[in-house]
Amino acid sequence: MACMKLGSKIDAFQRQGQAWFCTTGLPSDIVVEVGEMSFHLHKFPLLSRSGVLERLIAKTSKEGEEGCSISLPDIPGGAKTFELVAKFCYGVKLELTASNVVYLRCAAEHLEMTEEYGEGNLIMQTEVFLNQVVLKNWKDSLKALQSCDDVLPHAEELNITKRCIESLAVKACTDPNLFGWPVMEHGGPMQSPGGSVLWNGISTGARPNNSSSDWWYEDVSTLSLPLYKRLVSVMEPRGVKQEIIAGSLTFYAKKYLPGLNRRQAASESSTRLEPVAMGAPPSEEDQKLLLEEIDRLLPMHKGIISTKVLFGLLRTAMILRASPSTISNLERRIGMQLDQAALEDLLMPNFSYSMETLYNVDCVQRILEHFLAMDQATGGASPCSIDDGQLMGSPSLTPITMVAKLIDGYLAEVAPDVNLKLPKFQSLAASIPDYARPLDDGLYRSIDIYLKSHPWLSESDREQLCRLMDCQKLSLEACTHAAQNERLPLRIIVQVLFFEQLQLRTSIAGCFLVSDNLEGGSRQLRSGLAGSNEGGWTTAVRENQVLKVGMDNMRLRVSELEKECSNMRQEIEKLGRVKGSSTWGNVSKKFGFKLKSQMCSAQEGSISQQNNGSEKLEKAKGGKQGKKASKEE
Repeated sequence: MACMKLGSKIDAFQRQGQAWFCTTGLPSDIVVEVGEMSFHLHKFPLLSRSGVLERLIAKTSKEGEEGCSISLPDIPGGAKTFELVAKFCYGVKLELTASNVVYLRCAAEHLEMTEEYGEGNLIMQTEVFLNQVVLKNWKDSLKALQSCDDVLPHAEELNITKRCIESLAVKACTDPNLFGWPVMEHGGPMQSPGGSVLWNGISTGARPNNSSSDWWYEDVSTLSLPLYKRLVSVMEPRGVKQEIIAGSLTFYAKKYLPGLNRRQAASESSTRLEPVAMGAPPSEEDQKLLLEEIDRLLPMHKGIISTKVLFGLLRTAMILRASPSTISNLERRIGMQLDQAALEDLLMPNFSYSMETLYNVDCVQRILEHFLAMDQATGGASPCSIDDGQLMGSPSLTPITMVAKLIDGYLAEVAPDVNLKLPKFQSLAASIPDYARPLDDGLYRSIDIYLKSHPWLSESDREQLCRLMDCQKLSLEACTHAAQNERLPLRIIVQVLFFEQLQLRTSIAGCFLVSDNLEGGSRQLRSGLAGSNEGGWTTAVRENQVLKVGMDNMRLRVSELEKECSNMRQEIEKLGRVKGSSTWGNVSKKFGFKLKSQMCSAQEGSISQQNNGSEKLEKAKGGKQGKKASKEE
């Protein structure tokens, strides 16, 4: 830390308890009271340097009091600063540093220690040191600004606070790789203005290591909130990027809000960004005020601060009972980048007094609404902009698809809560547009968990809940599970069986199409490369056999499903005969299809496809045998 030496005399001041004495050989003729400390001094050195002390001494002398005594209750910096002022008046050696220059500058102004009362007086000496040394150095400017807190009204009047903040802002927005500071001040080698390393003042041409843009985060986090807020407010107009300012705000919040560090992932922790160890944390009221100020200072832009940190701020705001506007702003910020969130971030406990549900589902609902509103405003992906094939092939193609997957996972986590009401569950699930879910497997899983945890739901409520999913968008695995799920209503099971049959038919038809293509390719192979590509023909035949095995397995599954449908139809017809009416006919009409005709057509299609497949395979084998016979001849 830079310093400036003043005075030349040997220190003749001694302290005895709560009193200071000047041991120059002459008896003291004045006592100066500063707080609880008494200074036994001499009149002449004081009145020759200070206009205020001159008037006070003259006033006391006119009153004719025997023991001249004056009081200075309002001197900036108190007794410690006046001790340095007295030493300056006596010409005793002392050092001006970044830690005491602000106190001495304010005290000198308060005592009117101008050039009128002596050349090179304290006001001039402190101003020179402040402007030419302190404000040109990052560390010294920071120390001077920290000391302004104790004498803030006087420092503001002399523009010391503003000058320190301007100095820090200029240095923070300058690329540290271009100059010797702040690398030199962080323990690195001394550098020339061009950035090369200096050795004994001579440039070596070597380049120092690059410094990251967060080098000043830890330093400014030592400032009080009012000064830190003013510094950050000045930085943005100076050209500091919003991402860098947001990083500093995050560092400051993590240092003074203990709740933010509890759920911090180990993978995101950084040696450079870890908040320094500190003593007792601030009070809850101070933490609440800090959180609200951080929210006001954060720019309202997407991606400048991580979603995990935003969730941590929101969780802390709920615990500290922050203002509704702060909570609403944090929810809006999260909603802007909800596609970057993780499932564990959404699982926020319910901190309300009612404790209706285990997790705060209402908060997630509001965050989702903010995201959907932003997606709608920015023209997010919709059925008009992305075709079904592309969406089915790339489930993570758009942010809204990622959010749909995230919400389905969240619904599965909160579904076991017995206090979660059906309307709230339905509202959150229905908020996601249909086009955002390429598959409804995740939604089906969450609905199944909810039905399992709420067995008292009526049949109508179950049907209403199951209408949220589209049976056509279930995968084959999900259809197989749903067909055997006793918790689902009968109508849903029949729909699932129907669409599963359609999927199997489509798959079998696709396999036959591939088989035709392979057969056509093998014919071209035989006609064009009869003698040289025997290995290619063998590979084609082997692939054809593998496809045949796959088709046989699919036919077996279709026959099993048809048996299940037949058994179900018989059971329903038995119930219908007991009641005197055809229940199966009613069921068929409700779903808009004739299951019997579908099963028949499925059987006919399976038989015809099987015959066609056998004939094609026989032709292929016959062609191979003919080829071998011609070779032997």
